[in-house]
Amino acid sequence: MEIVTTGLRFPEGPVAMPDGSVILTEIEAGRITRVAPDGTKSTVAIPGGGPNGLAIGPEGKLYCCNNGGFNWNENGGYLTPHGIANDYSGGRIERIDVATGDVEILYKSGDFGCVLRGPNDIVFDDHGGFWFTDHGKVDYGKRAHDIVGIFYGKTDGSHLEEVIFPSNNPNGVGLSPDGKTLYAVETYTCRLMKFNITAPGKVAPDAGPGGPGIPLYRPAGYKFFDSLAMEASGNVCIATIGESGISVVSPEGELVEFVSTDDIFTTNICFGGKEMMDAWICLSGSGRLAKTRWKRPGLKLQF
Repeated sequence: MEIVTTGLRFPEGPVAMPDGSVILTEIEAGRITRVAPDGTKSTVAIPGGGPNGLAIGPEGKLYCCNNGGFNWNENGGYLTPHGIANDYSGGRIERIDVATGDVEILYKSGDFGCVLRGPNDIVFDDHGGFWFTDHGKVDYGKRAHDIVGIFYGKTDGSHLEEVIFPSNNPNGVGLSPDGKTLYAVETYTCRLMKFNITAPGKVAPDAGPGGPGIPLYRPAGYKFFDSLAMEASGNVCIATIGESGISVVSPEGELVEFVSTDDIFTTNICFGGKEMMDAWICLSGSGRLAKTRWKRPGLKLQF
């Protein structure tokens, strides 16, 4: 792997841009950053709070899951989130103009009766709507852990719905190449779940024995799942914390391979390049962005 840049403050949500740069979030800094191919960094926007997952939507604007902020620990060369921020500013979905850096709140907690605690990851479907997970918050002072869900929203601000509730602190989210399956990973249970999509923003209510979700894969050992990206083949590439790397899982729930990294907090992967075989990986604890040539092409996203 090539280290593209260093000195990032817990990078996540990478988006590969047509010019070869990558736009990502720096959660601890409350900042959206563009990393050029030569590793130089420039600020796109400063939304504050805890900008987390990113996706390009209609009109080329960024849609950001803002978790409202964490407290942080930093020791041994690693920066790590630690519970809800003392100055927690509320969960929200933001729309960001890449050219100007203007930040607009599209949805906030309470809109359409929805509670947003820690929006985390986002993916657009081919209908122009978007799915996103809410990872929730841990409040160590109150000994509390949020019960959260998975949402669907429209870009014009007209619709926000909690489609899947409850969900076990969902993190990464993605769609199958045919758009018929929603994938989400649960961090603490370390499960990959799939949901059968029946219509835009709707899933089958009885796909599994416990409700709409079907458990597809869960590894052995002490590890956690973070974000994910899809391959064009339908494989799910899951950033795996603890084991340090990317778990590649087939649509049938079999481990295809494991790609190792050197950061215990490996949190995100995205694909780009002409053949969609360039992979950028967030080594978040150590604040680095890595690049490698992937064995198989990634799935081209909607926008």
